Amino acid sequence: MARFILRRLLLSLITLGIILVIVTLIPNIAPGDPARKIAGGTASPERLMNVRESLGLDDSVLTQLKDLGGSVITLDFGDSFTKPGESAMGLVLAALWKSTKLVVFSLALVVPLSVAGGMLAAFKKDTWIDRTIVNTGLALSSIPEFVAGVILLTVLAVPYGFFKVGANAPDGASQLTVAQHLLLPALVILTVYFGYIARVTRAGTIAALDSDYARTAFMKGISTRDVFLKHVFRNALQPTVAVIGTQLGYLFGGMVGLEIVFNYPGLGKLIFNAADSADYPLLRTGVLTVAVIYMFATLAADLIIAWMNPRARVLTEGGGS
Repeated sequence: MARFILRRLLLSLITLGIILVIVTLIPNIAPGDPARKIAGGTASPERLMNVRESLGLDDSVLTQLKDLGGSVITLDFGDSFTKPGESAMGLVLAALWKSTKLVVFSLALVVPLSVAGGMLAAFKKDTWIDRTIVNTGLALSSIPEFVAGVILLTVLAVPYGFFKVGANAPDGASQLTVAQHLLLPALVILTVYFGYIARVTRAGTIAALDSDYARTAFMKGISTRDVFLKHVFRNALQPTVAVIGTQLGYLFGGMVGLEIVFNYPGLGKLIFNAADSADYPLLRTGVLTVAVIYMFATLAADLIIAWMNPRARVLTEGGGS
């Protein structure tokens, strides 16, 4: 197990290194003069020089990469350009906390419903129940998130006071109020991911039901309930765990349209605004934060799958030898 974890950590660090290179190159390959865009068209030469020095644009790419690597170690990426005096890391952490609340609340709704729907479709394979779940999921997942958000705002938030237009609850609000504000965005995430997760769960459940160990258990007269709990459930959920792990990075940093529709100050909106205003310290911090989240999410998914099915760990270790 230690060897398996070490392999995954090494792959994650390689991925992080590649992202560090890309993030370092952003100001250097951006069209126009980044310093001029940040300082404004009427900025003085002294102001432009200060901005270029703060970005390290006059340094070599290797020096910039080394400085950014040092920032990762110290977690000090400097101050935001658009919000002088506020550290980029502090702004990202505040947005990350907002995104975490939304993601956790959404997954608590999405995962049980999607998994239950996928397993029900598998047990009712080729029936109207199966076709309804699969086709409904496909139809919902084809709707862009911002379109789904506008539809739900119109259908639920406007006529019914329980649903809130904005996703960001006021400070000091009760847990019920916070849930009311997060419910509509969570329903949007449900429409986006239900079909995908349900189809993956359905395929995994069908494969587990058709496996030799499940057939042998049925032939021995073991009840469907016991076969499901002891043999099918763990193996059926392995692809689902992998999908959820790979999608966490997008949930934290990619739901820009959703956060704009519901005026939610999450990490995706922060990164979008930083890119739009050429706030490179904030942009770098946000992108690297999402990369680290993705890295640990996929690592956690791999570890959970290895725990659920030790054979997957053995095959992975053996294949890399």
